[in-house]
Amino acid sequence: MSASNQVSQGAYLTLHYRVALASEKAIDTPVVDTFGDRPATLQMGSGQLAPPLESRLIGLKAGDHVSFELGPDEAYGPRNPDLVRRVSRALLDAESQTGTQYAVGDLVEIAAPDGVDVPNRASFAGVIKELNDQYALFDFNHPLAGQALRFEVHIIAVL
Repeated sequence: MSASNQVSQGAYLTLHYRVALASEKAIDTPVVDTFGDRPATLQMGSGQLAPPLESRLIGLKAGDHVSFELGPDEAYGPRNPDLVRRVSRALLDAESQTGTQYAVGDLVEIAAPDGVDVPNRASFAGVIKELNDQYALFDFNHPLAGQALRFEVHIIAVL
């Protein structure tokens, strides 16, 4: 195969991939799995994949089928305790549609409060860890932060 069939920066890829926690119990329970569905198409370097994952794909060729693990620092980074925050129930209710009911474990997107220096009044997604009449305790870490992950990739085509 020619070098043009190798994965490189800027290349377009069609691939199947599976992401699972690297723990022995979770290997057979993928978080994401395209093998039973349509393959994904993406461009290297466009931000569609995390840089550590892209670096593992560089040099692979169409037809390659590989598995590898990423440690927590390589995958979604370590858990950051500063991203576990209380949000007043008043703010949560103000950001919600009337009548919305929440429960522990819900993933909720809320806008940054006024005065927080973020562009275009960005929003943040977090998982509710505690909930009462005064506040909701949110974890704004990526759900896979702090986890070692196993990736399985089958490169179908490289352009």
